[in-house]
Amino acid sequence: MKKYLGTILIVIIALTTYTYTDISLDDFSSIASLTGKASETQNQFIQETIDTGSVSITFCPNGLCEETLLDFINNAEDSLHCAFYDIGLESVQDALLQKYEEIEVQVVTDNDYFHKFPYNGFVKQDRSAYMHNKFCITGNKVITGSMNPTDNGANKNDNNLLVIESQELANNFETEFQELWSGTFKKGDPNALIVNLSTTEQQLVIESYFCPDDDCATAVETEIQAATESVYFMTFSFTHDGIANNILVKHQEAIEQATEFDVRGIFESRQNSKYSKFDVFDYQGVEVYTDANKNTMHHKVFIIDAETVITGSMNPSNNGVDGNDETLLIIHSDEVAKAFTTEFERIFNEAKSKAES
Repeated sequence: MKKYLGTILIVIIALTTYTYTDISLDDFSSIASLTGKASETQNQFIQETIDTGSVSITFCPNGLCEETLLDFINNAEDSLHCAFYDIGLESVQDALLQKYEEIEVQVVTDNDYFHKFPYNGFVKQDRSAYMHNKFCITGNKVITGSMNPTDNGANKNDNNLLVIESQELANNFETEFQELWSGTFKKGDPNALIVNLSTTEQQLVIESYFCPDDDCATAVETEIQAATESVYFMTFSFTHDGIANNILVKHQEAIEQATEFDVRGIFESRQNSKYSKFDVFDYQGVEVYTDANKNTMHHKVFIIDAETVITGSMNPSNNGVDGNDETLLIIHSDEVAKAFTTEFERIFNEAKSKAES
């Protein structure tokens, strides 16, 4: 019975959307502090726009991630463009093949996994480092997150999957996709974008980056530097010096100034290389644990001050930041942060129980 109750809870979260109405530029004066963070320290190419849309979130494996992705594919009407590191889920393969008979379908996958979906003509492969993206675009919608469309990714591993309705964001992802489709890997043009979405109930800001074209590490570090209350993270692979050091500085400042600042983290238990930051955090007194999922904790998530979520395909590692083609979203929203914090607390408490048993 517990399993079914958990599934129902996640489905409710997955079906929660935020709807926005048209507004003027003047209405965004109150969120300049959010949208200005990255642009102050990033390059000059970042753009800002206003749009209407919605956001829904599904957490795997308890949520309906496979069904969410299939719905996205099956409901595509004019075109469907996807960049997936690994396409191993048979239902997704079948849906893409069926959709290819109906509309324009273009797929880019990593060369290491091209053999799983080897359809020359509408499937192309990269040939350098990893094409590690996980996204599709159709019309004014994007689906993205940490989930690879594999059986493990959808049904066994801890992952997140976001469906975002925003024409401006879809256009942004389409620009990135066309670079990949044309054979431009790891050397594309900067394409960072800030999209402002608003409703009478809340204002939501989405920052979009594509690594290594955009300076993804600086975008993450800037958000951490601005934190005033807390930084939570759950990461498959965490080896990046700069991101880790910025968190440790916040932790040390709180100790020296005797202020409250909560830092907690979860590492995937199999990522135990000498480059992992687990031992560094543990030695410095940060409450960190390795996860309890017998399969994989595959999130790449930071939650800052219960109001900002960083997620996507990018692991906080040198390869994730500088080597691979990756996607990074920074979402400023209390409601989105609340959903991700619920997921964090679930995984954190399971990991803590495992460590204490």
